[in-house]
Amino acid sequence: MSAPPRWARRLLPLLLLVVWLAIGAGLGPFAGRLGEVATNDQAAFLPRSAESTQVLEAQKAFRQEESLPALVVWTAEDGKRLDASARSAATRALASLAGEPGVVGAPSPALPSEDGQALRAVVPLRPDLGDALAPTLDDIRTAAGSVPGTDALVGGPAATQADLSDAFAGIDGLLLGVALATVLAILLLVYRSVLLPLMIILGAVFSLGLACAVVYVLADHGVVRVDGQVQGILSILVIGAATDYALLLAVRYREELTARDGDRFPAMRAALRQTVGPVAASAATVGLGLLALLLSDLTNNRALGPVGAIGIACAVLGALTFLPAALVLLGRAAYWPARPKATARARRDAARDGEVVAADLKAGAAKAGDVKAGGVKAGGVKTPDRDALGDAHTVWRRIAALVDRSPRAVWAWTLAALLAGAAFAPTLDARGVPLDEIFVKDAPSVAAQRQLGEHFPGGAGNPTVVIADAGSAAEVRSLADRVDGVDSAAVLTAAGPGRPGEPLVADGRVRIDVTLEDAVDSDAAKETVARLRAALHSVPEADALVGGYTAQQYDTRQTAERDRLLIVPVVLAIILVILVGLLRSLLLPLLLVATVALNFAATLGVSSLVFRHVLGFTGTDPAVPLYGFVFLVALGVDYNIFLMSRVREETVTHGTREGMRRGLLATGGVITSAGVVLAATFAALGVIPLAFLVQIAFIVAFGVLLDTLVVRSLLVPALVRDIGSAVWWPGALRRRA
Repeated sequence: MSAPPRWARRLLPLLLLVVWLAIGAGLGPFAGRLGEVATNDQAAFLPRSAESTQVLEAQKAFRQEESLPALVVWTAEDGKRLDASARSAATRALASLAGEPGVVGAPSPALPSEDGQALRAVVPLRPDLGDALAPTLDDIRTAAGSVPGTDALVGGPAATQADLSDAFAGIDGLLLGVALATVLAILLLVYRSVLLPLMIILGAVFSLGLACAVVYVLADHGVVRVDGQVQGILSILVIGAATDYALLLAVRYREELTARDGDRFPAMRAALRQTVGPVAASAATVGLGLLALLLSDLTNNRALGPVGAIGIACAVLGALTFLPAALVLLGRAAYWPARPKATARARRDAARDGEVVAADLKAGAAKAGDVKAGGVKAGGVKTPDRDALGDAHTVWRRIAALVDRSPRAVWAWTLAALLAGAAFAPTLDARGVPLDEIFVKDAPSVAAQRQLGEHFPGGAGNPTVVIADAGSAAEVRSLADRVDGVDSAAVLTAAGPGRPGEPLVADGRVRIDVTLEDAVDSDAAKETVARLRAALHSVPEADALVGGYTAQQYDTRQTAERDRLLIVPVVLAIILVILVGLLRSLLLPLLLVATVALNFAATLGVSSLVFRHVLGFTGTDPAVPLYGFVFLVALGVDYNIFLMSRVREETVTHGTREGMRRGLLATGGVITSAGVVLAATFAALGVIPLAFLVQIAFIVAFGVLLDTLVVRSLLVPALVRDIGSAVWWPGALRRRA
């Protein structure tokens, strides 16, 4: 069958480019519009079945809960006691806000602290202020600041929400700009080409635009949820994954161009044929690993699952359609000025490289009559195959020779280093981030909370909420008041929080505000919540539910621990099944899964030390270990898929030992550069000043580098070299290898 005419072969790439250019122009703006359908209301991301979530729903029956409280705290400028006149002035200052568009009802009176050095009050705000929240808080600060002789700060849920919105304000432009600039700089430095990095970046941006458009539509129809964290991770995930997949294809296409004297169309067909399988398997591990988050009871985990999987699917689509079309049309010009060499020149360079490899291998196998690895014999040099050594960097020839010469020593030392890091993994405290560490930089809400904690009971202004049967109100209040760690308990009245009057009854239930002695984000406060629940649940007729901020943190931690026990085995099982299908082996997939799991444990150990002793974090968000596991294990397996699929390809012809060496040489440079790109991309999350994202950024960036430079480059090749053809058990390849 004759080949199609040249115009026909160009038509499909041109059509693909036109389609992607239309996607970029039409859907690209959606990358900056996800904020329109995103919510940073943390109450929307609580455990679905937790007791604190039930309390949140029950609170809607009480009219007072149709507000977002802002807490105002005054302290004396000279550190002295504040007298009655200061208290009256503070109350009058906030009373002037009543009737303002953003204020619901009347602010509470200013209440003094026991030491007399501070005052506090609550201003109820509309929960749907949106962009008007920050100006409304500024009005409160202006009014509160009019009290002579005092310093006023505004905190509470309203201020925290405003600070979160401010932290995510630059996520569309700043985060994407930093990530793209970083990736472009690395690609230009590593590949010494102008057009190729631009094509890869353009494809990643188009993929991100498509992903954001799909997510926007789904979020707008309530199918998925998006918050600032999910939004940021989606951008980073798509850019990183699209770049990785594109690099794998681009390097393979370069090899095929060299082999076929620049005949671009057969070269692309061959490159796609060899690349689609590993890329599809890689995307499946990440996508299905993310979808496993749907098993979580935490709504923000469930939100990331489908959103991340959509991003991965779009990244694969862009890498396997836009980039091939662009590369086919550009040909060798895509790699200018470092264009692929002509076949004759490549063979001369390969022969020269073969001499270097021969010297390395000869030193480690002097006792053998023949050094067969790489087609090199002790008595002379046989020209190695071009595709294994054509563009291999000297460092990878040295690494391949080291692994081939001393595999047992290599895997023993790397295994010991990883185990040493993993030994510190149990020290990672994932019980939660204190309120004063949620933001990396000092925020107004944090400063206000710090002042409240110094002068008032730890739970002041942020009570634990109890919903109970109205007939048991007195008994429940009295019982709660006697629980160790409780400062006070008061039934909510029709007049409002802290005001005398008859209890407010809604649907036969009452609300009781319980002020804790300890800071609401402390472990002691969470233990008090557990004791409070045990005490109140002992009164069945009260049907009491305990919620509020501290209870939400307690439930989130408990749910996160349950999620890890469920989701981690599921993700490992998914990855194992994919690897077995791709490599047609059982022993090797088990080995690969074990190495990436060890890499994750070592990363957690190092992260624990860095978080506490370098970055100054005293705690870690409960979701961080699970997010880190899903990303690191799935992405870590990616690089092993790229390596071992090439090793398997080479093993069919050359045997396991030589196949391992050739596979490492052929993929060493591209996988390492892909790992560096992905690590740098995730590190860009650190520009968002939130502890959660900074912690995720470090764990994934460090873990990817550790996996790329140690596990995939040394540990896995050394283990495969030492075990030999048995790694393919029970597949047919073992019998041929």
